[in-house]
Amino acid sequence: MTDPTQDPRFLQDPYPTLAALRSNCPVQPMHAESGGRPGYLVTGYAEAREALGDPRLSKDTAAFFAGKESRRRLHPAVAHSMLASDPPRHTRLRKLVTKAFTAGAVARLRPFIARVTEELLDRWPIGERFDFMTALAVPLPVIVICQLLGVPQNDRPDVRRWSGELFAAGRPDVIDAASHSMADYMTGLVAAKRLDPGDSLLDQLISVRDGTERLSEEELVSLAVLLLVAGHETTTNFLGNATLALLRRPAESDRLRRNPDDVPAVLDELLRFDSPVGTATFRFTTEAVTLGGVDIPPGSPVLVALGAANRDPVRFPSPDRLDLDRDAAGHLGFGHGVHRCVGAPLAKAEAEIALRAVLTRFPDIRLAVPPDRLEWRRTRLVRGLAALPVTV
Repeated sequence: MTDPTQDPRFLQDPYPTLAALRSNCPVQPMHAESGGRPGYLVTGYAEAREALGDPRLSKDTAAFFAGKESRRRLHPAVAHSMLASDPPRHTRLRKLVTKAFTAGAVARLRPFIARVTEELLDRWPIGERFDFMTALAVPLPVIVICQLLGVPQNDRPDVRRWSGELFAAGRPDVIDAASHSMADYMTGLVAAKRLDPGDSLLDQLISVRDGTERLSEEELVSLAVLLLVAGHETTTNFLGNATLALLRRPAESDRLRRNPDDVPAVLDELLRFDSPVGTATFRFTTEAVTLGGVDIPPGSPVLVALGAANRDPVRFPSPDRLDLDRDAAGHLGFGHGVHRCVGAPLAKAEAEIALRAVLTRFPDIRLAVPPDRLEWRRTRLVRGLAALPVTV
């Protein structure tokens, strides 16, 4: 099977193609790219959940690519992050991060998130077409994660630009350069905070300990970059995809507008319906694995299609229908297992506050272009809109 994600029509609506693949076989071999090893695409819910929790599927990209020639020059802070590691290293890093990244920290941020949301909505042009992504979905998560990490206000435009460039599909030189810019910036920020400590999450990570364990300088920089990028790219797409889903379904939008307290309860269904992370990050088999009745040899890349798994009719009946009464808590939009998104509570808090504010302040918000004319970002991992033209 060739990679379906390279088809331009797939960007617009990947779900019919993924459904056809899943109905044929929920685990399928894919042709190798540029002389690499053949990989496998997982599209079934049960198989995806099993793969995400199987310790025989490693995320240690350094081990996979060891000894292979490459023209890439991705900064080690990006290439060897917590996300690209296995237990016990991953366990140790995540435990230290979780000590600082608590539910309490998210709760304390809610007034700030609400204030920033209202300030951004105050700038919306009434009666004119504008881009929802640049007007809310992009800046809100950037401002929030920068506030949480203690990134100074004047530095935030650069951080936002570098983060966007890290997802520049098909432009490895841009990605590599952005990784160095981001890591170099974070190295300097960590050094500055050591000299003048504050109370941000990054300050807490600098001082956090677990017995004799603490973060090394490299680990600090790597975690800061990971939290910064993962902390807003996915939430941006969550906001865009969820808003589009509601704009295309006026009855559902009206229901939430009349009952804004229902917004927290429907977030899981919105995440399931059009997952902001379409494909989980890189995994490979460390030994022979049988998944969905398919034998996968050791050393094989495995792509877990989270968006496809979340539309599996075996797990979610009538999966192509947005059902705000559905119990979608088992969705895989945040992953599953030891690598489940550590920032999920923050993403949900931002989406809840933003969607509630938009629906109540702008009851007549509507799409400014036909849905089939929307432009989607060309990237394999995340699924998100390049722009979402609306009017209010």
